[in-house]
Amino acid sequence: MTGLRRAGIFFGALLALVLLIGLAGLPVYVYPQTDPLRKADAIVVLGGTAYERFDVGLDLARRGYAPTLLISRSTGLDDHEMDRYCAGRFDFTVSCFVPDPWTTEGEAQEIGRRARRYGWRHIIVVTYTPHVSRARYIVSKCFDGELTMVASPSASGLRFWSWMYIRQSAGYLRAFLSPGCRST
Repeated sequence: MTGLRRAGIFFGALLALVLLIGLAGLPVYVYPQTDPLRKADAIVVLGGTAYERFDVGLDLARRGYAPTLLISRSTGLDDHEMDRYCAGRFDFTVSCFVPDPWTTEGEAQEIGRRARRYGWRHIIVVTYTPHVSRARYIVSKCFDGELTMVASPSASGLRFWSWMYIRQSAGYLRAFLSPGCRST
């Protein structure tokens, strides 16, 4: 077998692997399972810098899906863009927190604490599309009640989705290896 033929086989196999991974990730990252909306005890918006998700959470609360809106201020207390959500006046309860640790797991731990304190049995969780499946897995480690997952709009393009496949896959690996709340 010539070197050129071996290289062709190698790159063909590599391309097939990339396509297989891409197709396998479609239902997890690009088209995750979201749930029909219905009234809940609280709406929780997971943090990040795509602020559209916070607008989705506010809209759901304004429409009466829950009396409480809990927002992860994962960009920190010095992010003044978040003040319009966390320091605003609303006809429903808004509470913001900085997760500790500064991860989805930290957010899930806070959700679990608040659910126990306030007796939440059903929450609506808002995050961006490629994070929905992983967030469901992580939050369910800390919250035994019913989860309704809602996807906020996400960026698009090959660069964004390539990065999301890598980032979310690494996050899944970390989540699988972490005991989360169940062992604490």
